[in-house]
Amino acid sequence: MAKLDERIGFIGGGNMAFAIGSGLVRCGIVKASQVLVSGPHIENLQRWRDLGAVTSDDNCEVLEHTDIVFICVKPHMLAPCAEQLKYKHVPSAKDASKLIVSVLAGTSVQTLEEAFSFMGSSDLKVIRTMPNTSMQVGEGCTVYTGNARVSHHDLEKIHLMLNALGLAQQVPETMIDAVTGVAGCGPAFVYTIIEALADGGVKQGVPRQMAIQFAAQTLLGAAKTVLLTGKHPAVLRDEVCSPGGSTIVGVHELEKGNLRATLINAVEKSSQRSAELGKKK
Repeated sequence: MAKLDERIGFIGGGNMAFAIGSGLVRCGIVKASQVLVSGPHIENLQRWRDLGAVTSDDNCEVLEHTDIVFICVKPHMLAPCAEQLKYKHVPSAKDASKLIVSVLAGTSVQTLEEAFSFMGSSDLKVIRTMPNTSMQVGEGCTVYTGNARVSHHDLEKIHLMLNALGLAQQVPETMIDAVTGVAGCGPAFVYTIIEALADGGVKQGVPRQMAIQFAAQTLLGAAKTVLLTGKHPAVLRDEVCSPGGSTIVGVHELEKGNLRATLINAVEKSSQRSAELGKKK
C-alpha cells in the first residue's frame, strides 16, 4: 500500500479522529511519528501517545506544523475553534499547500471556507467528508468533496487515506446529506436490527450472547455477499426463500411490519435533519 510523507494533524482527538489516525498507522500509510493531535485536555490523549503520536493542548500547533489537518471538533465548536486559530495563526507560504479536512456533520464547504478564511481565501483548500463509526474497525463508508482549489492530486491523497479504512467515494456536495442518512446514520439502524434479531433468538431459547454473535455474523455475511457477488439484494433474498419454507414466512412478517418502509422513512428523516443542521449554522 502507498505511503504518505506528509504530517497529519488532528484538531480534536475524540473517537472519530482516533479511528482515522490509528487506522492510518495500522495500515502503514503514515508512521505514528507523522501524526500530531491536539485537544483541550491533554490527559485525555493518552491513547494517542500509546500509539506513538505527538500530542498537544494547542490547536494552533497542529495547524502550523502539519500538512493535512483533520478538523474533528464538535460542529458547534467550529466557530470558536477557528477564532482561536485565527488569533494565534502566523500566515506563511505553506498555508496555500495545506489541506483542511472536515469530518463535521452538516457543515458545508462554504461554512468551512468562511471559518478558515484567515488562511487566505484565494488559496484555501477545504475538503468536506462524511465518515461513519465503522471506520474504527477498518470497515467505514466515507464520502468526500473538495472546494474549487483542491487539486486532483490532493483528492488522490484523501482517497488513499479514507479508502484504507473501508470504502471511500467522491460525491457532489449536494449528495452528502442523503448519504448521511444511509451511511452516516446507517450503523445505528443496523445495530437496532441486530438487537431485534438477537431478541428473536432469545425468545426462541438461544442464549443472549450467542444470539447477538449469530445475528451480527449473519448481517456481516449477508453484506459481504451483496458486495462480492454484485447481485441485487432482492435476488439474493429470493435465493434464500424456498417455496413454502420458513424464510418466506418470516419475510411475510417483515412486510406486515412495514420494515422496508420504516427504513426508507428513517433514511429520509435523517437526511432531512442533516440538511437542517447545516442550515442552522
